[in-house]
Amino acid sequence: MSSSRGILYAVGAYGLWGLLPVYWKVMQQVPAHEIIGHRMVWSLPFVLALLIARRDFRHFLDAIQQWRVLATFLVTAALLTVNWYTYIFAINSDHIVDASLGYFINPLLTVMLGVFFLRERPRLWQWVSFALALGGVLYLTFVYGTFPWIGLLLAFTFGFYGLIRKTAALGSVEGLALENAFMFLPALIFLLLLESNGSGTFGHAGSEINVALALTGAATATPLILFAAAVRRARLTTMGLLHYIAPSLQFLIGILVYGEPVSRSRLIGFSLIWVALALFSVESLLYLRGKAPVTDIPPAQV
Repeated sequence: MSSSRGILYAVGAYGLWGLLPVYWKVMQQVPAHEIIGHRMVWSLPFVLALLIARRDFRHFLDAIQQWRVLATFLVTAALLTVNWYTYIFAINSDHIVDASLGYFINPLLTVMLGVFFLRERPRLWQWVSFALALGGVLYLTFVYGTFPWIGLLLAFTFGFYGLIRKTAALGSVEGLALENAFMFLPALIFLLLLESNGSGTFGHAGSEINVALALTGAATATPLILFAAAVRRARLTTMGLLHYIAPSLQFLIGILVYGEPVSRSRLIGFSLIWVALALFSVESLLYLRGKAPVTDIPPAQV
């Protein structure tokens, strides 16, 4: 049941992340660094309200008195900061397809992190799915003709974030609250400095932008909470392959909604990855129903 619930949480998180480019595009006129500042500031009250509603605030205060917990979540907060900035920069500079490549690379990295660090053992058809997806990613990378720094930076920062969060001491909401606590004060000072020198956007760009900036906390925290809950329940190999939901949606939004160009070569690479995701999904359903092929390798217990 825990694994099945983890998969549902993962689908929710990745589905929301896949649709978020539409939301960030509403604020395209706002510089990426200012959007990141608002994400950090507005996320903390949203998450703290959830902690209080769940009556977990005392447990949170007890946990953050341990230096190992503080050090762990300082690292995850730094990884999130780099990941958020790179992603917003890519979206609002018309590189949604480039960003989606990063999130296509990320599941492959996540699978390998699960294999090497947590000794997870993918089943036979999961290995086949992985090989197909790897082929698609390598094809896309070579087609680029240039070093895909946006994609690789997004992949590595979020891949290691997921690995650390899987074994971290705090749960999904508590951990995100601590990450946001580290981010809050620097971000608030930064936004106040922008306002003092007259370059701030909040309160000066119309009600639509003001509301969108204020809701960045909820838009940021909701999928992260679902992701952190999922990664503690599901195997990293499963999380890695389900992750393809998000970049597939981003890719489709980039070309169908915002008209970003896509070549025939890119379409071939993405198609290989979609076939891998379909194969993985069917195999997982059969396995959960107890109908997986007898050739499957039993999963490791983590």
